[in-house]
Amino acid sequence: MEALRVEGLSKAFGGLQVLAGVSFTLEVGEKLAIIGPNGAGKTTLLNVLNGQLSPQAGRIYLFRTDITHLSTQHRARLGMGRSFQITSLFPGLTVLDNVLLGLGSSTSSRLRMYRALGNDRSLFARAEEYLKVIELWEKKDDLAKDIGYGEQRQLEILLCMLSNPKLMMLDEPTNGLTTSESADLIRKIDGLGREIPVIIVSHDMDLVFGIATRIIVLHQGRTVADGSPKEIRADARVRNIYMGIEEEKGLA
Repeated sequence: MEALRVEGLSKAFGGLQVLAGVSFTLEVGEKLAIIGPNGAGKTTLLNVLNGQLSPQAGRIYLFRTDITHLSTQHRARLGMGRSFQITSLFPGLTVLDNVLLGLGSSTSSRLRMYRALGNDRSLFARAEEYLKVIELWEKKDDLAKDIGYGEQRQLEILLCMLSNPKLMMLDEPTNGLTTSESADLIRKIDGLGREIPVIIVSHDMDLVFGIATRIIVLHQGRTVADGSPKEIRADARVRNIYMGIEEEKGLA
């Protein structure tokens, strides 16, 4: 089943053409990685898909609904979830309070005052369950700003999941993480709901080739390759345009 259809997206900033006719589809359950050198248009593409930027041309369909001109909030209500390169947690609140707020905003509790959320036993039980899954229950009373950066990334992705997204977009989810933190996050992303389609923008080749079922390579705002990880590994254009000789070992 088709979750997302992108048709001829173009975006320019002044005389700089950042996206030039990008088109692709995403199926339910598919994990799509979008890679390319700096300036290829990857984050701009996510910002257009998310509604933060408007395209000059092209259309976007989420489960056959045209969302091209809908607001970011409207897209979120339709099931589009997004995490960013920089964590977007409430740093002065505890880990538990961040999850309670996330749960409250995704239910009828969003109309209640924050103070009441902590008294909701069902929400508390769900928060405990989710925090145990990502192995952060022992740090539930720590402020979000005081836990490790890798743990913050995991918590942010959990909060994105709490909105029950029908599609998730992750922008550089392992940015700033150690090798072991990245491996742990890869394992947890790979364990996300199997039916939820995921778009990942990343420079982390371990992440990309570890979980992607399909990879799109952007260069100068255009799609230069689109295929399975095996096909991308063997594509000479990817080596020459994106990876280069010195980075070729990353695809070996």
